[in-house]
Amino acid sequence: MDRCKEIERSIITTYRKKIWGRFVRGIKEYRMVGEGDSIAVCISGGKDSMLLAKCMQELVRHSLVKFTLKFIVMDPGYAPANLERICYNAQLLGIPIDIFKSDVFEVSEKLRGDKPCYMCARMRRGFLYERAKELGCNKIALGHHFDDAIETLLINMIYGAQMGGMLPRLKSTSHEGMELIRPLYYVKEQDIINWSKHNGLEFIRCACSFTERGAGDENLSKRKEVKKIIEELRKGYANVDINLFRSAYNVHVDTLIAWDSKGETHSFMDRFASDTDAISSDGACDRLDNAPDNA
Repeated sequence: MDRCKEIERSIITTYRKKIWGRFVRGIKEYRMVGEGDSIAVCISGGKDSMLLAKCMQELVRHSLVKFTLKFIVMDPGYAPANLERICYNAQLLGIPIDIFKSDVFEVSEKLRGDKPCYMCARMRRGFLYERAKELGCNKIALGHHFDDAIETLLINMIYGAQMGGMLPRLKSTSHEGMELIRPLYYVKEQDIINWSKHNGLEFIRCACSFTERGAGDENLSKRKEVKKIIEELRKGYANVDINLFRSAYNVHVDTLIAWDSKGETHSFMDRFASDTDAISSDGACDRLDNAPDNA
């Protein structure tokens, strides 16, 4: 058995429960793949997207649902050594990649100075959608995993003063007819790391010129801080990550002060509108307003 076959086999044997099973569960539960879909698997060169590519290859081989795959790699300005590593890993893993160039790294740094990561992410997404459409695809698949989902929840609450998560699939608002899916939604990052080490694989990280210069970025540092917070919490309660993840499934809207839905803001006070009007009519609110501070 050659090395590529051994790596593929490890996904459905050694890591059948922790990777393959969770991958398939996410695909089925959120109906990410449909008959006749053409899916562009977006490969950054990191461990997550490379594993995603292998899982999607296995799925297309064994699924009763008929769909096709394209494997796209955007070169946003990688150093030659990093692009070479991506090509080497793709060949080793039997992934037929389509590489296209962009100037995302250069432009995002010019536009956002010392904090280019947010701009870079948005621009990369747009380029990936465009390339996928050119190839006749109706979906793009990204390598975000379980840990990305719970970290996003905490980042939004701690640093953004809002409750917002990362959905496993969503329709593009800027590219009509296109959809984004996250098939590794249930797969934990540590299991991806373990799979990589088990097979002796080495992947690139972010690899942009900004991070390669050793520059710090607020978004990256926030994610690292949240990772540490979760690790500390896990020491006292092993299932804290599971509970964080499940909290996005058990949202009790009636206990929230306000919430947004489809661009509209709603308040819990809306439910009390008629009661408030009744109180105002008998002057109760006025009497409260006139009460002394120490009453």
